[in-house]
Amino acid sequence: MITTNNLSLQFGKRVLYKDVNLKFTPGNCYGIIGANGAGKSTFLKLLSGELEPTGGTVEVTPGERLAVLKQDHYAFDQYQVLRTVMMGHPRLVEIMDEKDALYAKPDFSDEDGMKASELEAEFAEMNGWDAESDAAKLLNGLGIPDEKHELMMSELTAKEKVRVLLAQALFGNPDILLLDEPTNHLDVASINWLENFLADFPNTVIVVSHDRHFLNQVCTYICDVDFGEIRLYAGNYDFWYQSSQLALQLQKEQNKKAEEKIKELQNFIARFAANAAKSKQATSRKKLLDKIKVEDIKPSSRRYPYIAFTPDREAGDQLLMVDGISKTVDGEPVLKNVSFTLKKGDKVAFVGPNTLGKTMLFKILMGEEEPDTGSFKWGITTTQAYLPSDNSSYFDDVDLNLVDWLRQYSKDPDETFVRGFLGRMLFSGEESQKKAKVLSGGERVRCMLSRMMLSGANVLLLDEPTNHLDLESITALNNGLIAFPGTALFASHDHQFVQTIANRIIDITPDGVVDRVTTYDEFLANETVQQQIAAKYKAAEADA
Repeated sequence: MITTNNLSLQFGKRVLYKDVNLKFTPGNCYGIIGANGAGKSTFLKLLSGELEPTGGTVEVTPGERLAVLKQDHYAFDQYQVLRTVMMGHPRLVEIMDEKDALYAKPDFSDEDGMKASELEAEFAEMNGWDAESDAAKLLNGLGIPDEKHELMMSELTAKEKVRVLLAQALFGNPDILLLDEPTNHLDVASINWLENFLADFPNTVIVVSHDRHFLNQVCTYICDVDFGEIRLYAGNYDFWYQSSQLALQLQKEQNKKAEEKIKELQNFIARFAANAAKSKQATSRKKLLDKIKVEDIKPSSRRYPYIAFTPDREAGDQLLMVDGISKTVDGEPVLKNVSFTLKKGDKVAFVGPNTLGKTMLFKILMGEEEPDTGSFKWGITTTQAYLPSDNSSYFDDVDLNLVDWLRQYSKDPDETFVRGFLGRMLFSGEESQKKAKVLSGGERVRCMLSRMMLSGANVLLLDEPTNHLDLESITALNNGLIAFPGTALFASHDHQFVQTIANRIIDITPDGVVDRVTTYDEFLANETVQQQIAAKYKAAEADA
């Protein structure tokens, strides 16, 4: 168990948190959420002891081991992959090294034998004989195959190193597990494996993540970092968001049909508790939700940007025809014979590991790149708005404040109108006078989304739009695209984003495209079945 007692942290005059009192208990997974800069990762550093609080204490039950997902991808370059994973349990590795040193002594004494015997007993207590196989299982589950286990860490790619460090944190059944953005750089299969691993994990997990689907799958509690406080709520992210929004409506309408709103909130709690029985963290989460009363639900003070795309005109039936597009970059084919026809109202998610191919396709469709072969044609009634994955050219060398930056893209140049628009996107007061070139990644994306909204386009192209955004902006964008009456093409690794928006999934493969009119969950289920069938055929061929 880990607890905070009157925990406070202050940088200069800025108070990040004050008098935080929380208890994190075994059998639960706690999701830490909050706006960018609220101090989520900093809170994990306080819990791990990496950072000293300005007030209060963090206490860990004596004898319990705490594991942290390391962020320095180069710290273990001089070690083998398998050993790096086992280094997640320092005492176990220390015993292994001590034993090896003793047995290697040419003058092995009786005293050495006694010491070796003690070490062997402690080693067996820690399941040391299974250490290598346990480490290998973790690596395989996270997509690092057997042939890479004996390599040096320096020989791996950055994405592979992230997975090894995650395996290191998970290794050896730690009593308390601290994970900062553990799904970064993981593919769908690895994320699913991690969700299942954490659902069965018997100890305490505290995780920071912007992945709502992941938070929904694994969390029994949500910790909301907001305005100097950290509040604890039972349930997963969706329960926290929907219940806090209902409570906010109730607060706004205290004198207007209050009884109806209270009943609505009670029904919501009961319904969500019943549905929890189908989730991974079923038993513990349902018990928590069954105990919640209306007065336990607090309205969130979190601010959400207003994101709504309104087309100036409706597009006709002919939208886009892509015919046999191929493209090679630096000698490597990234697109090969890509063909599809866009239908009116389609919301198409481009998924899969071919990130460069998806970005290149969007650039070709927007006229920024030329295909090597093939062609495409937009319908004459279409207008397009584009959110690139790299927006630096719109900001880096632009010496304009936000009002003047956005005025470039507005049909109404009036400053009052532009300021009002920026205010809805959470740039209010003095923030609207900030220079565009000094904005953070999340602020730049919000500006680019404002530009798209002002365009009045009826077709939207968005390349990894949730990158750099906090959960509030992701949720607002998600809702805005669901409500958008036009057509959208987007690439995203955000499971919930894709599942709730797309009615069609396209995976750009080395040989063309896999194109299905389906939801993302159905697409993944179908892909899993196909992979299982392929694996059975491969096994049968090997036996033959």
